[in-house]
Amino acid sequence: MKISVSWLKEWIDTIPEDLSDRLTMAGLEVEGIELAAPKFNGVVVGKVVELVQHPDADRLRVAQVDVGQDALVQIVCGAPNVEVGIKVPTALVGAVLPGDFKIKDAKLRGVASSGMLCSAKELGINEDASGLMILDEDLEVGADFRELLDLDDEIVEIDLTPNRGDCLSILGVARDLAAITGQAVDSVERPEIKVESALTKAITIEDSADCPKYLGRVIEGVNPAAESPLWMRERLRRSGIRPHGVLVDITNLVLLELGQPLHAFDFTKVEGDITVRRAKDGEKLKLINEDVVTLKSDTLVIADHQKVLAMAGIMGGEESACDDATTTIFLESAWFNPITIAGKARNYGLHTDSSHRFERGVDFELAEKAMDYATALIQKYAGGKAGEVSQALDVNLLPKREPVKVRFYKINQIIGQQFTKYDINTFVNRIGNVTEIHDDYLVVIPPSYRFDLQIEEDFIEEVARLNGYDNVPVSFEMVSQILMTKVPESKVTLADFKNILVGRGFHEVIEMSFISPAWQAILDPNKTAIALKNPISSDLSVMRTTLLPGVLGAMDHNLKRQQTRLRFFESGRTYNGTLENVVQELHIAGAICGTAAPLQWGVDARAADFFDLKGDVEALLKRTGRDDFRFVPSKREILHPGQSADIQLESGEVVGYLGKLHPSVIKALDLGRDVFVFELNYELLAQSETPKFKELSRFPVSKRDLALVVPPEVTTQMVIDVMKGQSKPRKYLTHVNLFDIYVPKTDKAETTSKNMAFSLTFQNREESLKDVDVDTIVEEILADLGVAGVSLRQ
Repeated sequence: MKISVSWLKEWIDTIPEDLSDRLTMAGLEVEGIELAAPKFNGVVVGKVVELVQHPDADRLRVAQVDVGQDALVQIVCGAPNVEVGIKVPTALVGAVLPGDFKIKDAKLRGVASSGMLCSAKELGINEDASGLMILDEDLEVGADFRELLDLDDEIVEIDLTPNRGDCLSILGVARDLAAITGQAVDSVERPEIKVESALTKAITIEDSADCPKYLGRVIEGVNPAAESPLWMRERLRRSGIRPHGVLVDITNLVLLELGQPLHAFDFTKVEGDITVRRAKDGEKLKLINEDVVTLKSDTLVIADHQKVLAMAGIMGGEESACDDATTTIFLESAWFNPITIAGKARNYGLHTDSSHRFERGVDFELAEKAMDYATALIQKYAGGKAGEVSQALDVNLLPKREPVKVRFYKINQIIGQQFTKYDINTFVNRIGNVTEIHDDYLVVIPPSYRFDLQIEEDFIEEVARLNGYDNVPVSFEMVSQILMTKVPESKVTLADFKNILVGRGFHEVIEMSFISPAWQAILDPNKTAIALKNPISSDLSVMRTTLLPGVLGAMDHNLKRQQTRLRFFESGRTYNGTLENVVQELHIAGAICGTAAPLQWGVDARAADFFDLKGDVEALLKRTGRDDFRFVPSKREILHPGQSADIQLESGEVVGYLGKLHPSVIKALDLGRDVFVFELNYELLAQSETPKFKELSRFPVSKRDLALVVPPEVTTQMVIDVMKGQSKPRKYLTHVNLFDIYVPKTDKAETTSKNMAFSLTFQNREESLKDVDVDTIVEEILADLGVAGVSLRQ
């Protein structure tokens, strides 16, 4: 939420110089501070006095502008909305606009121009470049524009926790700041509204538990052509809201200032009286954002006798919305039960300022004051006659503010400080109404706007917060026993795998377990992901069945920011099954792209390939101490055939896979380059072989090299398996290593046989190995290879 400091000053006397630190240490985390507009100077309020067509340019006109000096200033302007009588920001010669743009005397198509009439975009105020920024008629000509609008005002952006809905307004932040600094905050004055209209609407609420309080007022004779004053538009802009017209602007202003959402219906489009009820299954509503939603029976709506008018507390409908012809409105101010509103906006893929507040709880005593405040603003800037306020009210169903007993010793015990009774009473009185003070405790009633204050511990936390979390003493007294967790030597920890990957140049990423259904369908098309009942957004609505969306999402983010060599990994759980029976597995996945090594003078730049990633994966597998892993061709749809493999145990169980992403996947994800990925099931790899000492042999090894011709359908793994002996291990054979491979080029479409060279190592640990024994084993190997179609190269 964005807070204007100048607006805040209207509610509290003194703003501390260390405002950012004060708010952050009080739990209202400040994410940033910026000025209301970029730095510029030399801009004043100018009034166009005369206007003639440029003699040599159809789109240019020559204006004589009064800038409060003795003589008029001539300025050539091409804005479509320039006309005689308007007041606009005028940059004089010597002015410096945002972007270090300096204004000088110039000639445009032969006509002298001594300044510039400015749009809001040229001053960095907003993105509107469609025409000049039109100012209010009552502004003084020649006044410094920056000072007039207080554009050195600081805008503080605050990140609020969900329990602090009371601070979603200027008034709320002012109240909290007053409590922190020991000041008083101005009270919300309720203006007197003269009733001049007899028009009204009766209100019916089907279930008062959903809406214990609903107020409505008709205002007739509103001027639809009225414009919001500049100060109002500026306050909205500084809060991150675009102006939309005087009626919407006023309701938005009240929402931002007081925290009470309001809504204005076009009175003539409401047929009959107002009913607050649950929607009927299948009812449709076209919202003001032009989305058409099919309503569910758990959604609270505002309706007339014929149709649904709005989703209560969320968004109004287009059919009853105010437009440029609206002269009579029905203004709504209500308190909706947070439980009824919570999650409903997200169910329809929506999030509005109103739902954001109603879900967290709005001050249930504020509706009447907000209604009158908005009415007074409407009458002031758009005219109109106000009618009586119609209301439906069930006091018994409004939130109860029960007295809370707060014990003095408990506060000092938990916080670890020795507060006096006076100190505690002072702090608690700033955020509640202390009704009784006893020797050992006091009784306090929480205010109507603080739904987070319900039990004694809540007020204890408030005492610590208002006194300053940085003032809480540090205690070194041990109050718990620390036990060392035993980690079996035979277990490979996740940290072991992470350290290996980091050592090989990978960076860890941590992503959410929720992913986009589109990415899920692309990266794991054969599994049905678990859909969330209440997703935080439509792009994060299913649980991941693979870690690749997170890793590749981080890669996509970096690739789009000119990062070319990337090596990422992530560890976390995947979720399969159903929402009622979730199967969770701990996985570790990674991806690489770009060059195999960082750019340097000693190594030629080479694009990373399948074997680079295979080396990384083999380093992880080696940490387990097992040697029964086999790489077999993978048939996964997301991987490129011929550059992919499944990783199996001798039992045939698949523990992971690796390979190059299929071109169709690269295109669908818009990655724009070759990417190689892997994913391993950590739980199947966590159990390792405990290292055992083996005495070094005193006898030499014997080596044999075999040059083989291998048919295209026979894989390297198949050849190695035959050499080692599929059913019975070869005696004395200790190691097999492929050290050369060559595939002859051919113009024919069919694949050809491969030439492969293997080095075989033999050793007898009991005595020196004889050549005849080695020759016998080699002959057995060649005979078994011959069965598979592999022959010795001549």
